[in-house]
Amino acid sequence: MADFLDQVPSTESKRCQRAFLVGIQTHEMAAGEAAELLSELEELVQNLRIDVVAQELVNLRQPTPATLLGSGKTEEIIAAAKAVEADLIVIDESLSPAQQRNWEKLSGLAVIDREEVILDIFADRASTREAVLQVALARMEYSLPRLTRAWTHLSRQRGGGGGGGAMGGEGETQLEQDRRLVNDRIVRLKRELGDVRKQRGVQRQKRQRVPVPTAAIVGYTNAGKSSLLNALTGASVLAEDKLFATLDPTTRQLLLRGNQKLLVTDTVGFIRRLPHGLVEAFKATLEEAIVADFLIHVLDVTAPNVAAHHATTLGVLRELHADEKRMLTVFNKVDAADEAQLLRARALAPDGIFLSARSGEGLPGLVDQCLELIADAFGRLNLLIPHARYDLVARAHQIGHVQQEEQRDDGVYLQVRIPPNQQSPYLAFTLPDCAQAPAAMRQSTREGPGRHLGP
Repeated sequence: MADFLDQVPSTESKRCQRAFLVGIQTHEMAAGEAAELLSELEELVQNLRIDVVAQELVNLRQPTPATLLGSGKTEEIIAAAKAVEADLIVIDESLSPAQQRNWEKLSGLAVIDREEVILDIFADRASTREAVLQVALARMEYSLPRLTRAWTHLSRQRGGGGGGGAMGGEGETQLEQDRRLVNDRIVRLKRELGDVRKQRGVQRQKRQRVPVPTAAIVGYTNAGKSSLLNALTGASVLAEDKLFATLDPTTRQLLLRGNQKLLVTDTVGFIRRLPHGLVEAFKATLEEAIVADFLIHVLDVTAPNVAAHHATTLGVLRELHADEKRMLTVFNKVDAADEAQLLRARALAPDGIFLSARSGEGLPGLVDQCLELIADAFGRLNLLIPHARYDLVARAHQIGHVQQEEQRDDGVYLQVRIPPNQQSPYLAFTLPDCAQAPAAMRQSTREGPGRHLGP
C-alpha cells in the first residue's frame, strides 16, 4: 500500500493528531444508538494513536447533498473544532467524495468518515501477505473517487493535486495520471489476491483429504475470540483489550475426550457499519467461517449493546451465506458480569453457553456442546472389518474418530465416527447398532498433538 501511495503525486501532506468527533442520530436509529456508536468511534480513533479532544452528537432530520448536515450546523461544528485546535474532523457516517471535499474546503481541516477510520486501522494491523493485499484493495477502491484530496491524518499520502502532467503525455492531467495508477494497482491487487486464494484452496483441499471437524470462532471485535482460542487450545494468539487486535485467521487443533480432534479457527472481528469494501475484500479470510462444520459465535456479555453486536455478526454472516450453519452462541466474560447482564443475555439467546475465557469457567460446557455437534455431523458406525483389510482400519484412524477397537477372531471390531462422504467403503462391514463388543474391548489410545479438554 505505502509503496504505491508514495508514487502518487501530492500537493500537500499533513499529519493530524487531534480529532473532533461528530455522531449523527437519525430518526431511523433507535434511541441512544448514535451515542453508543460515537463511543465506539472514539475507541477506533484512539487505536490510530490520535487524540480525541472533543465530540458532538447531532440530531439529523434530513440529510443535505452538500455536506450531509445543514449549512448552519456544518459551520457550527467547524467553529467548535477550531476552537479546541483540532486538525481532524471525524464524522460517524459514510460521506460521499463530494461531501468530503466540501467539508475540507469549508474548514481547511482534514475530514474523514467512519469507513476511512476502519480502513486505516486494518491497514495498520495487517501482517500476512493476504491481509495486506485485501486491505490495500479496499483502500484503493475507496480512494479512487477521492484522489483530489491532499490531507492525511496518518503519515501516508492519499491524494494528488490538480495541474498539468508532462509525464502522462500530451493533454493528460495529473489527476488522470493518478487515476490510471490507481486503476492499474487495483487490477494488480485483484490478480495477486486471486493467486493467494488459489493457494488457500490447495491448502484446504489437503486438509480435507484427512477430514477433521472444523469450527470457526466468529463475533464482534473485542468480544474475546482470540482469548477463547487460547483457552481452548493452549495457543498464544495475540489477545488485547482493543478493537481489531488481530486480523488474520489462526487455526489450532483441539483434542477432545475420546481422542476426538477439532480444528478451531479464530476469524477477524465484525463491527457495526463495517465498510462493504472490507466485507468483500476479507471474504477470502472469512472463508474459514463459510467452510467450517459449525460456528462458535462469541459475545461480550458485559457489553451494553450486546444485542446490536449479535445482530451485526449475524448480518455479516448473511452476506457471506454462512448464517444457516449450525452455531453455538457463547457469552464470554461472565466473571465480570452482573445479574442484570446475565438475564439480558439469557433473553437474547436462551440456549447460550456462559463462560470466561480468562478464568476457564464454563469451558467444559462448550466442549460438551462441540462434541454433540460433531456426533450429529459424523455418523457413528459399528464395523467388523476382515483382517485382510487392515488398510480400512488404518484409514478409519486417519479420517474418523475411533471410539472403540478390538481384535476378534473374525476381524477387527471398530466403533467409529466417519464423515458421511467417507463412509461408502465401510458400509459393507457394518454391524447393527445393537451389536455390542464384549467387555474385553479396549478403547483406542491413539493421541495426536493438541490440548486435551474434557473429562
